[in-house]
Amino acid sequence: MTHPGTPDGVARDVAPPADVAAPRDVVASELLHGGMIWDVVRDTVHLGDAGTVRREYVRHPGAVSVIALDEQDRVLLLRQYRHPVRQELWEPPAGLLDVPGEPLQRAAARELAEEADLVAARWWTLVDYRSSPGGSDEALRVFLARDLTPVPEEDRHSREAEEHGMPTLWMPLDDAVTAVLGGHLHNPSTVIGVLAAAAARARGWADLRPADAPVLP
Repeated sequence: MTHPGTPDGVARDVAPPADVAAPRDVVASELLHGGMIWDVVRDTVHLGDAGTVRREYVRHPGAVSVIALDEQDRVLLLRQYRHPVRQELWEPPAGLLDVPGEPLQRAAARELAEEADLVAARWWTLVDYRSSPGGSDEALRVFLARDLTPVPEEDRHSREAEEHGMPTLWMPLDDAVTAVLGGHLHNPSTVIGVLAAAAARARGWADLRPADAPVLP
């Protein structure tokens, strides 16, 4: 495919695309359902020349997940039952941003300790994504965590509900990539986190952002 505006169709000095904040005027908003974790809302939105539309979506507190790699580049996955899809999914440690004011990396460290009984000495931001921007405002940050040590037995979290008795698996990162590309793993943080970790490793980890990198947009 050629690039317009250059004699040979090759793009030069073109900035990479980046998502930007671009709010539209919300002229009315109503709560359709107040849930235990998230709400369903309906906004009436003014789109300028395109007129006014009504959009319903899930209002979500956001979440974090952790790609924890050991010294052999094995990734930790937990198998958890997810009722909406009626499946047990292999997932990285993850959790909601349900503590007001808690920094993202601290929330991720809390989830790693609570779900996997692990503490990490080194943290980076691996990738940010939005799970379903056409129907939810949920934003997620995936961290990379290394230099792992176990939480002392007496300080371990008591897991319950879907987290009770979760099986764990240390999987070579290359095997995890194969499982993702083969259609065997479906949790979005697993798919995105595993592929991002593999891409970052292939680039010598040079593109990793610090754990406290700003969330944009």
